[in-house]
Amino acid sequence: MLNLPTSLPSGYPDPDTGLLVGAEVDPAPGRPPELVTLHGREVDLVPLDRAAHGPALWEELRDQSRHALWRYLPDGPFPDEAAFDAFLGDLTSRADVHFYAILDRASQRALGWASLMRVEPRHRCLEVGYILYTPALQRTRGATEAMWLLARYVFEELGYRRYEWKCDALNAPSRRAALRLGFTFEGVFRQHLIVKGRNRDTAWYSILDHEWPARRARLERWLDQDNFDPDGQQLVALSTLTPGTEPGS
Repeated sequence: MLNLPTSLPSGYPDPDTGLLVGAEVDPAPGRPPELVTLHGREVDLVPLDRAAHGPALWEELRDQSRHALWRYLPDGPFPDEAAFDAFLGDLTSRADVHFYAILDRASQRALGWASLMRVEPRHRCLEVGYILYTPALQRTRGATEAMWLLARYVFEELGYRRYEWKCDALNAPSRRAALRLGFTFEGVFRQHLIVKGRNRDTAWYSILDHEWPARRARLERWLDQDNFDPDGQQLVALSTLTPGTEPGS
C-alpha cells in the first residue's frame, strides 16, 4: 500500500481538472546578486578580493590546529600560503558563486567570508553557503550581523522569495546556527553528496519572503545596542527570540 503524507500543502482546485494546484505567483524573475558592499555596525561585507583579503585571512587560518574549520567544507586545510592564495583565486574567479569578505568595520581586516550561490532568478530562490568564520569572528555580534545583512539584501533588494541554508547533517554547529537565525528545518537529503571521499547527508533549511519581516525584527532586536552590556555581553539570547526546533529536539 502506498504511504502518502497525512497532510498536503494548501492548494486551490484547478477549474479545468479539479486537481489541486498552487497559488498564483508573480512570475517576474529576481535580480541576480551583485558583488556589492553592505555596511553594518560591526562588520562590512565587500567583494572578496584575493590580494586585499588573502594575507589577513591566511594569518587567521594558517594554524593547522584549526583544521576543524575546514571539516565540512569541500576544500582545505592548506599546507602553505601559496596553496591558500591559489584557492582564493579559484573562488574569486567563479561566475556562479558570489563571495563576500566579512571585514571588521573598525579595522577593515578580513575575518571570514560567505557566499550567495545556487542562484535561480526564475524561481527567485538562492542559497547562502560556503561560509567560513575565523575564530576572531565566531560567536560575535558581527557574525550574526553578516547573516542579517545578506538576508536583507536578498529579500529587500533582489526580491527573492526563498532563501536556503544547507549543511552536512552531521555539522551540529551549522544546524544550530540555522535555527538560531530563524531558518526552518525542512528535512535531510540522504546520500546527497560525496565530500572529501565521505558520504554527506544534507540538512535543508529555508526562510520564505513572507517570513522575513518577523525574522528581520527579531534579528534587529538582538543586534540592538541596548541588548548588550558595556562589556559587549548579550542580555537576551537570539535563540530565545527566534525559536526553532527539529523533529526529536
